[in-house]
Amino acid sequence: MHVSPQQLKLSIGRTLLRLMPLILMGVLTLATFWLVQKNTPPDKPALERVRLHEPDYTIRDGALSALNELGTTKYRILGVKVTHYDDDASIDIQAPRMRLFQTDKPPVTVRSDTGHLDGDLTILDLFDNATIFRPAQEATATQAATLRMLASSSYFKVLINDDIIETNKPVTLQQGMSIMSSTDGGIFNNVEQSMVLTGQVKGRIERAPKSTQ
Repeated sequence: MHVSPQQLKLSIGRTLLRLMPLILMGVLTLATFWLVQKNTPPDKPALERVRLHEPDYTIRDGALSALNELGTTKYRILGVKVTHYDDDASIDIQAPRMRLFQTDKPPVTVRSDTGHLDGDLTILDLFDNATIFRPAQEATATQAATLRMLASSSYFKVLINDDIIETNKPVTLQQGMSIMSSTDGGIFNNVEQSMVLTGQVKGRIERAPKSTQ
């Protein structure tokens, strides 16, 4: 079949007319994409978008204290090395030592090899060779005498606002000449300055000398 040049041009013209809407849509899409790309600021590198858990400052022989509503010291945290992290405001402490104060009661000292304080300053985790120590106290007009107390474990969690120290690890409790151990940990109440052991508990209880009863 012979097709004349005029018929061929006419056929091509009709095809272009049918495709014209698609061509216009394609051009508009490309133009829109170009404008969006031109007006969008370049992405920051991944390391800039994500705040890394890296220290922003370190203090040697650092100290942190808090006061109660009466203006006296409620607790004080000391550390050989204090490392603060910017992303979550948490603090790592080397050789932490924390003293908890209660009116008319001996201060309680908690320590360990390493520690971690959360960014809200509400939980202090103590790891490795963790101890709770309360010295003996003679009887006063308002308080009965107390024996020296020492609790030791591989881990203690200090709930600062609640005046509670707890652990779910095996713990050994010495009070005067008495010694007890627990497989499942225990809870120390700093307000009452008493400790409750949980799980399987065994040991020996010695009567305190009459001078300290």
